[in-house]
Amino acid sequence: MPEYKAPLRDMRFLIDDVFDFHTSYAALGASDATPDMVGAILEEGAKFCEQVLAPLNRSGDEEECQFDNGVVTTPKGFKEAFAQYAEGGWMGLAADPAYGGQGLPHSLGLLNSEMVGASNTSWGMYPGLTQGAMSAIHAHGTQEQKQTYLTRMTEGLWTGTMCLTEAHCGTDLGIIKTRAVPQADGSYAISGSKIFISAGEHDMSENIVHLVLAKLPDAPAGTKGISLFIVPKFLPDAAGQAGERNAVSCGSIEHKMGIKASATCVINFDSARGFLIGEANKGLNCMFTMMNHARLGTGMQGLCLGEASFQGAIKYANERLQMRALTGPKAPDKPADPIIVHPDVRRMLLTMKALNEGNRALAYFTAQLLDVAHLSENTEQREEAENLLAFLTPICKAFMTDTGLEVTNHGMQIFGGHGYIREWGMEQLVRDCRIAPIYEGTNGIQALDLLGRKVLGSQGKLLSGFTKIVHKLCVAQAEHPQFKGYVAQLATLNTQWGGLTQKIGLAAMKNPDEVGAASVDYLMYSGYVILAYFWLRMALVAQEKLDAGAGDAAFYQAKLATCGFYFQRLLPRTAAHLAAAEAGSECMMSLPAEHFAL
Repeated sequence: MPEYKAPLRDMRFLIDDVFDFHTSYAALGASDATPDMVGAILEEGAKFCEQVLAPLNRSGDEEECQFDNGVVTTPKGFKEAFAQYAEGGWMGLAADPAYGGQGLPHSLGLLNSEMVGASNTSWGMYPGLTQGAMSAIHAHGTQEQKQTYLTRMTEGLWTGTMCLTEAHCGTDLGIIKTRAVPQADGSYAISGSKIFISAGEHDMSENIVHLVLAKLPDAPAGTKGISLFIVPKFLPDAAGQAGERNAVSCGSIEHKMGIKASATCVINFDSARGFLIGEANKGLNCMFTMMNHARLGTGMQGLCLGEASFQGAIKYANERLQMRALTGPKAPDKPADPIIVHPDVRRMLLTMKALNEGNRALAYFTAQLLDVAHLSENTEQREEAENLLAFLTPICKAFMTDTGLEVTNHGMQIFGGHGYIREWGMEQLVRDCRIAPIYEGTNGIQALDLLGRKVLGSQGKLLSGFTKIVHKLCVAQAEHPQFKGYVAQLATLNTQWGGLTQKIGLAAMKNPDEVGAASVDYLMYSGYVILAYFWLRMALVAQEKLDAGAGDAAFYQAKLATCGFYFQRLLPRTAAHLAAAEAGSECMMSLPAEHFAL
């Protein structure tokens, strides 16, 4: 199994030099998030992930979760690791101090979640789902609900889930069958069955708080008739402790391709006692608070697993001896050269590095927007941040997971036949990553959301919010002595982006299928342009550091080289996505469905 080491040098480069988190924290009034505090959080978080979580990754995959008559047992060491995590205060890192949290910026929670996910993705699902549930309760719950549930969840004594889909409906939540019948005491009797519930049952906490989508008896049809309910496994008693068992049970757990140590459950509600959160028939709006948190977290999984794969691949490529370099022996004292000398291995390694580091920059930029949206007292700043978040969230989820899967596949490929063998650990990273493009809304649905709802639905407003940022950088750096070629390349694509959007929009006015046909290629095009923007920013900072003779020259030179690789070898992928997006729907919709039969 690859030995995970938190990439603190790269994380600090973004935090300190590219995005200047510290100035942003000061401007937002986050006075506790001092440079020393941030440094301590990163160092201690890295230690926990490297020393506690990473050693459980392979054993957890091999042992898996066990199911016995409704009882789920997590792999050896998981429960103890969670207790240690909770005791260290990590669950409350960015939580509201009113309920026992530390009140630090949300971006710090995201930085910590990157290290958790990279060291042990399955284990990270348990606190990750809890954080999402906490965000929904905090945003939409009553004061009593917040006091009852958030206090325990912040302590790590209780965990959370989101119970959305059912066997017959997938992502089409408007046709869910779970029902909520009002009771005389103001509670609701929740009946139905939910599937694919991550962390739905386990032995790591004393209570599990389910957030459940259900319909009232008089609910309107479709998504406008969905309500959200808190349905705890154990009902809180008068003292706020886990009391009487609720009518909630785990019917089974799924036997999955990957993330095998994360319990993916069928959860049955048999007139279970639930409590409305938010307004009746507005449940989907409430749940989106949690879903958006989860989508960003899922996007991070692409980065996390890609980072773990890269670390394994770079070590192996430097040690594995096979054949001689085409330009002559590079290790004449050895029977063969290390495979890192071969251009194709370099191609894969640099693709991994360029996508990982570009995705990290995108994730951290998004994290900074979360801070502004939550903490800024300036209405205009908050609105701008929220619009950018709305635009970037589906891209983070889909682009980062699709490219994360590509990266993990490259990592396995670099190992050759050994990559396909279980004990090396590289195939586990591929298996674990494969779910990320599927859950929290498939990447196809994310693409449709981006193009249909966010871009065309806003008449281009959300897109222009980002293209203006890119344009501003390109104008400022148009004559940069080292990077003006890259600047011109980015500027051309940025203009082309708007033209592509307009072309699809006009076609969609005649045939709505044009949006669905173009959406995936449109999202991937967008992702590559966005990463080019961040790579240009990183290169500009790296060059400034080199010119000033500051810091680690090798680190900054590697940034410049990787930026060059990205612009020359990866950014041209936009041309293929552009051509595909412009090709229209006719070529994929003209064949009658019955002609697909064998």
